[in-house]
Amino acid sequence: MHALIFGRVGQVGRELRRRPWSAETRLTVVDREEADLSRAGAADRAVRDAAPDLVINATAYTAVDKAEEEEDLARAVNADGPAEMARACAGLGIPLFHVSTDYVFDGSRSGAYAETDPVAPLGAYGRTKEDGERRVRAVLAHHVILRTAWVYAAHGHNFVRTMLRVGAGRDHLRVVDDQHGCPTWAGAIAEALQGLAERYAETGALPWGTYHFAGRGRTTWHGFACAIFDQAAATWGRTPEVAAIPSSEYPLPAARPANSVLDCALFDRTFGLPRRDWRDDLRGVVGALLEQEETAR
Repeated sequence: MHALIFGRVGQVGRELRRRPWSAETRLTVVDREEADLSRAGAADRAVRDAAPDLVINATAYTAVDKAEEEEDLARAVNADGPAEMARACAGLGIPLFHVSTDYVFDGSRSGAYAETDPVAPLGAYGRTKEDGERRVRAVLAHHVILRTAWVYAAHGHNFVRTMLRVGAGRDHLRVVDDQHGCPTWAGAIAEALQGLAERYAETGALPWGTYHFAGRGRTTWHGFACAIFDQAAATWGRTPEVAAIPSSEYPLPAARPANSVLDCALFDRTFGLPRRDWRDDLRGVVGALLEQEETAR
């Protein structure tokens, strides 16, 4: 199997490269230097030049607040690029695995969001990702759109790294406690995508469509921060005090959904691939980041 992966240095892309792929699998990984999705035709050329057996799109414009000012750029990367990938895949008769987001929902639902719930993004980032989803579906039947949420890893820009950096030097923090979601390790997403790719390589088919994949369990940003500091406490010898605040006390350019908890039952029933409690995956990432910090001293 030859897999073309868009996203060399992103959180999911880096984890995909680290996965233990079989000797029969060849990866071609491209990033902005090889395929700048903000430029028309770049994604199409990358797919046609590689002529792979499947494509995994693990790249995106993810600067949620900046997207309010750069919606055209966000749409080029999050919608135009994936649409080109999908058309090129259709021409080659191959599938596309496309990573999307919980931000396609407005957060007004009280329970977890299922794949069939109506989308209503609140900001530019969510709008462009939802546009990308629709355009992939429109031109390519053989696709898996994998919506995920609150992604973190031991690299890249994410909440876990920010909390450890800030918490290392402060005893008191204030974190929003009225936004609910499912923290998801990028390595778990990569593991799921690899599982789908290997199943496709074995069978030549998959139950195509849109699925939700996130860490098991739900929390708030405040609860997430507390869990991070609890796991760092043994190394630090202290735990910062985290005050819970409403979103109104921490205004940002882009509105966030108050509830973006994803119902992943369909993914579990359909594929039976591992999906662990978010706290279990967090433990390994916090440990790796603290070890990196110790090594750098």
